[in-house]
Formats: sequence, C-alpha cells, structure tokens
Amino acid sequence: MPVEATDSHSAGPGQRAATLATPRPGTVAETGLSVLYLGDLLVKQLFEQGMLDLHQLCRESALAGSVVEEVCRFLRDGGRVEVRGQGEGGALRFGLTDRGRASALEALNRDGYSGKAPVTLAHYQQRVEAQALSDVAIRRNTVTEAFADTVIDPALLDQLGPGLHSGRAMFIHGEAGTGKSYIARRLTRLLSGEVLIPHAIQVGGKAVRCFDPAVHQPVEVAEQNAALSALYLERGHDPRYVRCRRPCVVTGGELTMERLEVQYDMATHIHQAPIQLLANNGMLVIDDLGRQRMSPTELFNRWIVPLEERRDFLALSNGYHFSVPFDVALVFSTNLDPLSLADAAFLRRIGYKIRFSPLAPEAYRAIWAQQCQAQGLAFEEALVNFVIDELHARHGVPLLACHPRDLLSLALDQLSYRGATTPDRETLNWAWQTYFGDFTDGDAAVHGR
Repeated sequence: MPVEATDSHSAGPGQRAATLATPRPGTVAETGLSVLYLGDLLVKQLFEQGMLDLHQLCRESALAGSVVEEVCRFLRDGGRVEVRGQGEGGALRFGLTDRGRASALEALNRDGYSGKAPVTLAHYQQRVEAQALSDVAIRRNTVTEAFADTVIDPALLDQLGPGLHSGRAMFIHGEAGTGKSYIARRLTRLLSGEVLIPHAIQVGGKAVRCFDPAVHQPVEVAEQNAALSALYLERGHDPRYVRCRRPCVVTGGELTMERLEVQYDMATHIHQAPIQLLANNGMLVIDDLGRQRMSPTELFNRWIVPLEERRDFLALSNGYHFSVPFDVALVFSTNLDPLSLADAAFLRRIGYKIRFSPLAPEAYRAIWAQQCQAQGLAFEEALVNFVIDELHARHGVPLLACHPRDLLSLALDQLSYRGATTPDRETLNWAWQTYFGDFTDGDAAVHGR
C-alpha cells in the first residue's frame, strides 16, 4: 500500500501549535486509562521482554516515569511484579512473579497488543477534530506553486484545487496512462502541516493499532526518541502519539471489503485499524476503481454514510460497535466509464468529477524533456517530433503522460545493450515496437485504455 506525505515546512505557527497541544500525562488518571488496563499492558511487556528497568518501561509504554511508578506500585501490591535489583543509572529493575506470568498470559489472550499505551477513543476524536483538513487553507497560488514542476493542464488544477479545498470526495477518470494516480498522490503537497497519530486507540477495553510505519511518515524522530527517554519530561506532545506528515494511503485492485473494517488477527489477538482510519486527517486514493474484489456498488455503498455524516461506524471482533471521525479527502480514480461503475444517484453525492484526457503535443514534448533530463539524456526536439508525428500519428495512439518515460526507458535498455549512448530514430522505433507489441492499431490494450 504506497503512501506519500506532505511537506510540512509550510505549516503556520498557529497550526503547528495546535498540532502539538497534547501535554504528556503525569498521572494514571490523566491518561484516561484505568490502572487495571495499564497494569495488564506492563505485565505483557515484562512477559515478552523479561526484566525491564523503569527507563525501559517508560520507553516501551510511552508513559511518564510518574505514571509507570504508580502502575508498578499497583502491580507490586497485587503480587504480580517484584523488584530485581537496579538497572542503568540506579533505576529499579522489575520482573514478573509466578502470579504475574499467569496474569500476563490471560491478558495476552484477551488482547494481544503490548506496544505503546493507547489513547482513549474520546482523546482520539478530539485530536482528529483539532487537526482537521478544513483548517488547511488551499488557495490557487498555492496550488500553482506546488505543481510548478509538473506538466499539467491549468484547467485541471482549477478543478483539483477547489475539490481538495472543499473536503468533498473526488472522482477522477480517464484513460490509463493519463497521469491520474500520479497527480492524485501529488495532491498531498497541498495538505500542509503535521498531525499526531496514536500508536493505538483503546476501544471497548481493546487496543486498536493505528500507527502504521508503512503508511505514516514520522518527522523529527530524534526529538521524539529524546522525549520517550526522559522520565519526567513536561514539555512536548504526548509520546503515545507519533508526530507525522499528513498521510496519503493509496490502494488499488487488491482492496477487499474486509480491509475497510477493523482487522483482527486470531493468532496474535491484535486489532488493526482499517485503511480509512489510517488515512484520517489526510487522503485516501482508491485507484483502479472497478477492479477490486467486490462490486463497485458494494464499495460505493460502504462510503455513503461516512461521506454524508463525516463519521465512520466500525466494530471489534467481539461485536462491540463504535464510531470515529471521518476526516479524509477521498479520491476515486478509474480508467473505466463512470456510468458503468455507479448510478447517477451516487455520482451526485461526489461533488467533483474530473476527467483526465490525452496530452496536447506541447505538453507531451515538455514531459519528454523532463524525462530526458531525469534519465541523463540530451533533449533533441527532432526525436520527440518523430515520435509524435511518425509513431503516434501513424498508429493512431493518443499522447499519454506515461509514454515518454516508458519509451525512453526501453531505449536506454537498448543503448546499454549495444554499448551506445545516444538514442536515434532506429532506437526509438525499436522501443515503440517492443512497448506496444505486434497488435493491431486501435487495440484498447495497446493504447492503455
């Protein structure tokens, strides 16, 4: 599942301050979690890792030293934990008693999560609202600057910019190879600022894992590690959250309906957040729409309530139901006919329908020049004119944004094989024949439609 994130340097002081306004809890009560829950979390960590000192327990749980000491006192009073000498810097080392090991096994069977302490659902809801997409002001000059290095029709930008600014879902359609997915990912450039992503959320007594390193891109990792290692740190954000760039989750034909619900691993007893929750305060791109393992109608019906109410309704493996904010810029992208995928009633719910078309010759030349520079080749206008006027025109193949990159890459392969360095008409003609194969003109598979 690819992911891109925004540049955060453009976040204003007010937005940055709002993002970081999550003081670290200094007591068990301030965490919003019960001492019973935190006790179970710590015995699971001790069971899996052996003896840990106070510093290590603070790092593993992302809790302040004062909180860990309070929980350890509770565990010692209950006979589950005992002191096993001193560790680094004189910090007490803790280990499990026989009762503690039995307790840890019971806790792991109920909920296998043993990572950083979760935040409560109420805290998470407040955090999503505090860093909402609606606070990101998107203006035309910002859009133009963000795409200054991209060859794209200005009229398209004047549709994409307002669409993202509105927070409504967007439906991007057009032939394959016109740059839909590429541009959709780059829209995250416009989502400035940083967000805090919880390691996990506590729901119905269970932890739902939320932070995913394959999706979320942390910033200032060194600062976060320093915060975790400081036992009594008062400044900075609550380290149960990870400071990240706004996420962009991209999923395509591999998407299943199950991935849109809370996942539960029966072997580990761990719950995992669905992709739309991972994308909260960011963007979710559903690429290759119509090629998923469920019907488009099923997929669209899944989004009706979240799009209208801006809330998503989920359930745990035990049937416990809960709701979370749905603050996601939802983008559908397809190369199929929109009317073959959804009825007019649903399409009306999507405010922005944006078509990507084949390129004009000028735009094709500009992309060709960019690709020449990227691949270390000299730009020769005569060669790109040969490709446009002779190859594309003769075979009736539309000018698509993917063609310059693909043709030049094949040409480079041929040059390297021959020990040559400069492409010519013969090389490009070979690349064309290799790329499109020996299909008849007008074949939709050849043209990428």
